[in-house]
Amino acid sequence: MPTVFFSGKGGVGKTSLAAATAVWLADAGYRTLVVTTDPASNLADIFEQPIGPHPVSIRNVPRLTAQEIDAQIAADTYRERALMPLRGALPDDVIQTLAEQMSGPCAVDIAGFDQFIQSLLEPQYDWVVFDTAPTGHTLRLLALPAAWSRHIEDSAGGSGQTCMGPVDQLQSSLEQYRLAMVKLQDPQETTLVLVMRPERTGVEETLRAAQELREIGLRNQRLVINGMIPEESTRLPFLRARYQQQQAAIEAFRGMFDDRVEVPLQPDEIKGIGRLRGLRKWVAQNVVA
Repeated sequence: MPTVFFSGKGGVGKTSLAAATAVWLADAGYRTLVVTTDPASNLADIFEQPIGPHPVSIRNVPRLTAQEIDAQIAADTYRERALMPLRGALPDDVIQTLAEQMSGPCAVDIAGFDQFIQSLLEPQYDWVVFDTAPTGHTLRLLALPAAWSRHIEDSAGGSGQTCMGPVDQLQSSLEQYRLAMVKLQDPQETTLVLVMRPERTGVEETLRAAQELREIGLRNQRLVINGMIPEESTRLPFLRARYQQQQAAIEAFRGMFDDRVEVPLQPDEIKGIGRLRGLRKWVAQNVVA
């Protein structure tokens, strides 16, 4: 089951491109899941229908399902499931202490990460498309399988406790994390699409992210530069100046991403299935080709 991730700064068009890619894959006959790990994602607005923490079918696109991972809901669910067998068997103050130990930022991160792993390894889909939070969050998310596996192993040899509870309850997850890393590092299975605007401010961050992702084994990378001013539009002095600025900004990528995709500036908001299908030319031939 191939997987494609869309990553980049906020506001560069990751969600629109991820949604358009998912629609194209579903239209091509693949059972497709599009998942957002961004708490501020507008995936529901783009599809013009409610989307929640559990997969839902997208109207008018057979074979397409969407999901919004909510780490806080996942953490609450996990905590309640872990504590339920202990209620009545342990004093209330002990239960309260355990609940507090499992309520910190670490627990929220790991619970959201567990849900991410479930989606990543979900066998009922032919393709999974991830719309991720801004770059720094993506780097942390994709590095977690190895880091969390080490934490479980270290805890097993030490206190026996993790932020998600006793380590013996988590040992069964180690194999899932190992499978996740194998999948993420397999170029036949995982593609990382870095999305940026043609602006100097995004160049250094994108180059840095590309290098850091390579260092954790994600080497199958593609670059999408979104919002390019077409050369034929440069009759006006303002657009000509902007066009020249864009060309200068993306010069740094020549030789590094020779097969990059340049998506022209769109005339209106990308919203609704029709507009998403309008991006077919770029996502179909380049992003997942």
